[in-house]
Amino acid sequence: MNVALAKSTTGQPFNELFAAARGRLPGTGPVAELRQKAFDDFARLGLPYRRIEEWKYTDLRALLREVAPLAPAPDQAALARAAKAVKLLGIENTQKLVLVDGTFAPQLSDIGSFQAGVGIRTLREILEDSSNKARGDLLQTSIASDAMISLNAALATDGVVIDIAEGVTLAKPLHIVHVATSTGTSLVTRSLVKIEKDARVNLVESFVAADGTKAYQTHDSVVIWIGDGAELQHVRLMEDALDAANITTGVFTIGAKAKLNTFNLTNGGSVSRYQGFIAFAGEDSELTTNGVNLLGARRHGDTTLVVDHAVPNCSSREVFRAVLDDRAHSVFQGRIIVRPDAQKTDGKMMTRALLLSDEAEADNKPELEIFADDVTCGHGATTGALDESLLFYLRARGLPEKEAQALLIAAFVGEAIESIVDDNLREFAVAAAERWLATRG
Repeated sequence: MNVALAKSTTGQPFNELFAAARGRLPGTGPVAELRQKAFDDFARLGLPYRRIEEWKYTDLRALLREVAPLAPAPDQAALARAAKAVKLLGIENTQKLVLVDGTFAPQLSDIGSFQAGVGIRTLREILEDSSNKARGDLLQTSIASDAMISLNAALATDGVVIDIAEGVTLAKPLHIVHVATSTGTSLVTRSLVKIEKDARVNLVESFVAADGTKAYQTHDSVVIWIGDGAELQHVRLMEDALDAANITTGVFTIGAKAKLNTFNLTNGGSVSRYQGFIAFAGEDSELTTNGVNLLGARRHGDTTLVVDHAVPNCSSREVFRAVLDDRAHSVFQGRIIVRPDAQKTDGKMMTRALLLSDEAEADNKPELEIFADDVTCGHGATTGALDESLLFYLRARGLPEKEAQALLIAAFVGEAIESIVDDNLREFAVAAAERWLATRG
């Protein structure tokens, strides 16, 4: 078997990383061959850098420099630390599926209590099942030219594969919790969710670290199919350790007469990028995708969204907010594509950034690519500081400056958070935003 030779800017050969990982990756035969091809693609492309237009503002060759080795499988001590981190999350009334250092942890998960019509297996279990001829498909997506997606396919150790049957309405949100306990390593995971016709699902994804875990990297992908007439409420909360990196991809396909409401909040990590690829595959469907970056110190947070209107009579709404302190850097890239057959498309996108420091930086890049003539599309972007008159008003009524700022910041991000329809999911997002505000002192 040929091993691709490629080097990062620091000289660390990537092929050594893959060679060291290969022996513990699940899957043989076609799966192993697919992993090799994916790694060859990654090695050929290398870490993304600014000359690649889609990564113009997030140069991983400068920000990340190299990919850390895979985290070891968690032992009892790691599981105990992870359990403590999950408890501190304080998210109740969900059904948890916990991944520790990239490995599914049944001891920490709410297995065995799912309602009828909900099927859950681990990615590892399916990839190791040689009788399943379609297992290799789980490592593929429609996005083939992105180096980090290729890296994810090559190195994914585990994840969850969820099937929701036709017409099922979940009584509780499913909650995929990613916990890091191993310093200086990579967690590479992939999850897949298939929601059949007319089903209703609430899904939360959380990224956290056990106390004392530092300098790790998370590389996650989630692939979600939403069937005709189905609805998905989706919330993603990235609260990694402050010196961690998180590169995550979401790939969504929306059927006919379906609804997707997805929200992403980033308030952790030193380097992060969430890239969402959302495609309409059926008519008369609706998308709401909102997000918030709350960043301080020298943190870098990138949200990149591509919404593909390939069929007629669909609508999309995007609202993004960034609050930046110190020397933080936020990036928002939003692209709406309207293909020739996508007549009667209604697409709108608005991004706003709030700078709390003269040294903070926000890059907003909204784009429209329209190839149909009977559409309604628009976008807008603004950047500014806190309203001094409102701040003075609040302080004149006895509020300390930090509390007055917190009130105004909460109102600023509130428009994005309020889009979350489900009360429980909205409370999760509000609590995460409050945790960031509390760290400002």
